[in-house]
Amino acid sequence: MPAKIKPAQGSPYARVLGVGGYRPTRVVPNEEILKHIESSDEWIRSRSGIATRHWAGPDETVTEMTLHAAGKAIADAGLAPEQVDAVIISTVSHFKQTPSVATEIAHRLGTGKAAAFDISAACAGFGYGLTIAKGLVVEGSARYVLVVGVERLSDLTDLTDRSTAFLFGDGAGAVIVGPSQEPAIGPTVWGSEGDKHETITQTLPWDVYRDGGRPEKYPAIRQEGQTVFRWAVFEMAKVAQEALEVAGVSAEDLDVFIPHQANMRIIDSMVKTLKLPEHVTVARDVETTGNTSAASIPLAMERLLATGQARSGDTALVIGFGAGLVYAATVVTLP
Repeated sequence: MPAKIKPAQGSPYARVLGVGGYRPTRVVPNEEILKHIESSDEWIRSRSGIATRHWAGPDETVTEMTLHAAGKAIADAGLAPEQVDAVIISTVSHFKQTPSVATEIAHRLGTGKAAAFDISAACAGFGYGLTIAKGLVVEGSARYVLVVGVERLSDLTDLTDRSTAFLFGDGAGAVIVGPSQEPAIGPTVWGSEGDKHETITQTLPWDVYRDGGRPEKYPAIRQEGQTVFRWAVFEMAKVAQEALEVAGVSAEDLDVFIPHQANMRIIDSMVKTLKLPEHVTVARDVETTGNTSAASIPLAMERLLATGQARSGDTALVIGFGAGLVYAATVVTLP
């Protein structure tokens, strides 16, 4: 007869224990973007809500930004690096195909021999990483998991593309997920709509260079703005509502709403569709940080807590959505 496998000995539940963020020192106002496109500050603000964004300098690499954010999250959780059992990095802007940047992060943080891997789920990457981390803790494969969303999207921005030049920013946001005796991360509502994969994409694949191509422009992110906007406003509100329902939480129960910081109009439309009460604090970090893809939710979370707009123990709905098209939403208790 087959051998009997011992059941997992994990924690009954998982929770977010600490958060950290890093924003590059260089602040780029809309006026700088307008040097490259025919537009106006008023137009950019009315379409996106963005006034400034942070762009990384030469020394603010994906690795260095991650180390800063991760160190803060580990300290915020009251842990030492060697207590981290797994490192999950979500990014679309680490240009070395292999090895994963997570392995370097795990080593440089001093975690010992933590499991380490990267994921690519664009603006839903933080939600994907959070879900995987929760599973590792509950299953027993890890006690403490570092989840980081990090991007240098300035490297993938076409400054002459009027539809995207003003959107993207750089930064890193990190959380520690660990054991809990009560539910503090709800079920994740996630998925993909691959039939829409061309609506947000990289303009050129990397192998065009291998094959001797000499494109005039470096690969950049392009998107079908109106298609993405309609999808985000109408479909993602449904996903957010489903995340509330599977967590057994109503809009009235929420303290905080942290959507992906893609566009202020999308955020405001989702607030209206979800009928969130006035007491719910809504993250609008996009105004000064821009769209940082996988980093946007943890960066917004960190700022809300640091400024006192949100408090430890608050109940928050988080939802990420982007290229793929992919999405992930869940309800969490803030650290």
